Amino acid sequence: MVNLLMKFYDITSGDIKIDGISTKELSRENIHDLFTMVLQDTWLFSGTVKENIIYNRENVTDEMVKEVCKEVGLDHFIRTLPNGYNSLLSDNDSVSAGQRQLLTIARAMIDKSPFLILDEATSNVDTRTEELVQTAMDKLTKGRTSFIIAHRLSTIKNADLILVMKDGNIIEQGNHEELMNKKEFYADLYNAQFEL
Repeated sequence: MVNLLMKFYDITSGDIKIDGISTKELSRENIHDLFTMVLQDTWLFSGTVKENIIYNRENVTDEMVKEVCKEVGLDHFIRTLPNGYNSLLSDNDSVSAGQRQLLTIARAMIDKSPFLILDEATSNVDTRTEELVQTAMDKLTKGRTSFIIAHRLSTIKNADLILVMKDGNIIEQGNHEELMNKKEFYADLYNAQFEL
């Protein structure tokens, strides 16, 4: 579904419209400019913390970077680094999976794109860190149309609309409460994840 939305695949039937305009009329670059993505596999490049968050965007002030990092709960960690926001990061650094994910969420928050795709954004973190990442994701999704792909159903519990997919088909849809009341596939899956 996301591959169609992002125009990685061409639509063979039907249509996807963004603000009433068919994606067939938009270039792939136009569409990509409308979206910010936070993926399961986080990546940082060799550069400073600040450079990793700004990521080639122009007109981003130090204050904007610090504000976003405070919002996602990273500011304290960054201030403990030898050079704070100007500390160099590389793949060898002892930055935890949760901190990496929070850095990519901060990067996404700097980008003001109207649409957001979160693809398994909490799958590589432990349960304790998941709460921090979830809080940051709640702030990130505020005011944006967000597409959240998740197997950890706690991640999507607050979504306005949940599409349950199986074998490439949508088999159920509704919000969390509606799907739980149906007592079908989603409810079984949700309950299975929280059984003791």
